[in-house]
Amino acid sequence: MIPKEVSEILNEQIEKEFYSSNLYLSMAIWCDAKGYEGTSKWLYNHTEEERMHAFKFIHYLVDVDEKAIVPATKKPPVDFKDIKTLFDMVLKHEQFISNAINEIVKLCYKTNDFRTMNWVQYFVQEQIEEESSVRTIIDKIQLAGDKNVFWFDKEMTTIRTAEGSN
Repeated sequence: MIPKEVSEILNEQIEKEFYSSNLYLSMAIWCDAKGYEGTSKWLYNHTEEERMHAFKFIHYLVDVDEKAIVPATKKPPVDFKDIKTLFDMVLKHEQFISNAINEIVKLCYKTNDFRTMNWVQYFVQEQIEEESSVRTIIDKIQLAGDKNVFWFDKEMTTIRTAEGSN
């Protein structure tokens, strides 16, 4: 068993991870419809990665004999101004997730739940990689400029998600 408040915050994180998956799926669909094949592929892969993060939280809760709750999630946006704005949103969302993970660590420390604190370190490192990856993409968008979106989209097929798929 883990402290009740830790179980609660982990269940809240499950909702955040599923929302992340849905957000990136919505973005991938938008890119797909606009002809951004490389970018949509990256986002589809990222969708699966976020879904797997939710499952990691679920499995952890089950492993420590806690109840994992399948959440309802709010509907993500479906329209985006352009690729740059879309990835600015991705970075902002990843920073939100990083802050949520940090809150889990703080609560684990406060409640002396050292096994969960140890377990969640994977996500601390993952968020460093997530934010770095998105910053690299934003840098490439800025380097490409508005007139070279085709080049940028082709380049996206070579950029891996944080867990390694492209």
